[in-house]
Amino acid sequence: MTLQKYIEESILPRYEGFDGGHRRDHAETVIAESLKLAREHGADEQMAYVIAAYHDLGLQFGRERHHIYSGEILMEDNMLRQWFTEEQMLTMRDAVEDHRASGKNPPRTIYGAIVAEADRQIDPESIIARTMAYSKKMYPDGDFETLYRRSKEHLMEKYAEGGYLRLWLNSERNVEGLKALRNIIGDEERLRACCKSCANREENN
Repeated sequence: MTLQKYIEESILPRYEGFDGGHRRDHAETVIAESLKLAREHGADEQMAYVIAAYHDLGLQFGRERHHIYSGEILMEDNMLRQWFTEEQMLTMRDAVEDHRASGKNPPRTIYGAIVAEADRQIDPESIIARTMAYSKKMYPDGDFETLYRRSKEHLMEKYAEGGYLRLWLNSERNVEGLKALRNIIGDEERLRACCKSCANREENN
């Protein structure tokens, strides 16, 4: 069995049980962007591939410490040891732990910076949709105003000027995406309309 076959058949399907913002399509997008950044920065592409594939698996145990649990899942997967040394395994675990946007310290290695940057995926519409989806998960009986207030609060806290999000590699895609997202967040009417559109799509799916 190849590494790619193992990841595609045994790892990526685990994402299907997560919330709408963290399903398999999210993991695959992070993988694609991680590989691109690995090539740009001269990093090992196989390691970047695995880190991206495992980075959110810890969500099965809850969101707060998911980055730690994800690193543990990676380290406990002995299948990976047929392709990687113990030193590489430890580096990959550290990178998975370092990917979280709310982390206060910079990633310990280029691999942590790569997966963190890839995970940001700053596409305004997608971020607003994921935020609304998570708000709905947290408040399943909440009306639109409840979901909107919670989503706006999170978007401001994370993405607005002075928010906790950090871009460690400042990829052009994320820099431009963050600028566009901040323009929406700063316009109450526009933000409300975007959130309403996301809520309507969710109801119709």
